[in-house]
Amino acid sequence: MFEQFTIVPSIDLKDGQVVRLLRGDLARTTVYGGDPAAVARNFEAQGAELIHVVDLDGAVAGAPSNLAAIAKIRAAVGCAIDLSGGLRTIEAVRSAFGAGADRVSIGSAAVLNPDLILAACAEFPGRVFGSIDIRDGRLAIKGWLETSAMTVERAAAAFKQAGVAAAIVTDISRDGAETGVDAAATAALARSFRMPIIASGGVASVDDLRALARQFDSGVVGAIVGRALYENRFDLADAIASYRG
Repeated sequence: MFEQFTIVPSIDLKDGQVVRLLRGDLARTTVYGGDPAAVARNFEAQGAELIHVVDLDGAVAGAPSNLAAIAKIRAAVGCAIDLSGGLRTIEAVRSAFGAGADRVSIGSAAVLNPDLILAACAEFPGRVFGSIDIRDGRLAIKGWLETSAMTVERAAAAFKQAGVAAAIVTDISRDGAETGVDAAATAALARSFRMPIIASGGVASVDDLRALARQFDSGVVGAIVGRALYENRFDLADAIASYRG
């Protein structure tokens, strides 16, 4: 799936709007617009092959809450869409695909409903990512509102056993903060987990992307970028072009 380092722009949805949170705090929300489909269209025009969409309302509620917006994004772009947030039953996963998602990212279910990972990977092979959200070395769940007793390593093992295509690993302390990435630590996780990792959290510059891309052979196959794009820290088209081919 990931033959080269892949830059994945992110669209976070809250109340139908495009937002970014600071370190996962719903009280620290910045709104960047009310037309998610237009944002997705812009990302695709700049070369994005995969867009990561986060249903923040769904993550808190425990069930998808922005499927209408997903359908509008699907109608607006031809590139792949990955959806996360509130996917805690196989019915929810099916509804995500029904709304137009090409892939789904499942996180809390590793703790709350382990059988879901197995069922989703069996029914939709190659189309399921695992989400591993880390706060202070521990696994965060339920829209990052709670911390699980399950270790990060156990969650990764569960995802690997189920057969996820990759794991999206988010450093919550860096998410939305544009503080830079720890590429060496991310690569160490990829080697430890023994599966492809898409890094998330902290990307602030093309230097961060370069640092992560250097770890491709260690298993860091891509990076999710959010606030840095909305704040125009670098040009998405140029960044994508530099790694294509």
